Amino acid sequence: MANKDDRLPDNAAGKWYVDSSCIDCDVCRTTAPNNFQANEDEGHSFVTKQPENAEESGQCEEAKASCPVEAIGDDGE
Repeated sequence: MANKDDRLPDNAAGKWYVDSSCIDCDVCRTTAPNNFQANEDEGHSFVTKQPENAEESGQCEEAKASCPVEAIGDDGE
């Protein structure tokens, strides 16, 4: 389970975030390309923008469920 106290500083402010356990596997970016992006220099993904509609919310939910290290959270602020 993702830890909101360990969220990466790259994340857009809001509910959704990626924490430091991310292994940059590309699952979230493939599943929700409008909401996740890679930080290639640091080797992790992050939330570039919070979901703005039901489709994006569903894609973020799917990315969270598919994350192999459970680095995606939806309990942020």
